[in-house]
Amino acid sequence: MDFWARLGKLVSFSEVVIDRPKGTCHPKYPALVYPLDYGYLMGTSDGDGNEVDVWRGSIKDGLLVAVACTVDSRKGDAELKLLIGCTGNELDIIHKFHNGNEYMSAIIIRRE
Repeated sequence: MDFWARLGKLVSFSEVVIDRPKGTCHPKYPALVYPLDYGYLMGTSDGDGNEVDVWRGSIKDGLLVAVACTVDSRKGDAELKLLIGCTGNELDIIHKFHNGNEYMSAIIIRRE
């Protein structure tokens, strides 16, 4: 199995929990407003010991379309966020969100 197939399997067998719906503020940084639904995959874990983060777009098929590789100098971490059901425009919105301040940077890698 390749990288995308393994990630796709993780998405298909895990419940997506949206704990920060579109339009809500970040709990620690109220000026940061989520432009799309943001949450995690229940029962998974990432490098910081939390669940794997996801962005959910408007396409309801739930397919993994890309990943965002992020670096946050304030938190001192790097993460992989899964982007599911996102249109090209929504991928651009996520990219701008993660590159819109002095502490965070990201690249989006689209699934081929």
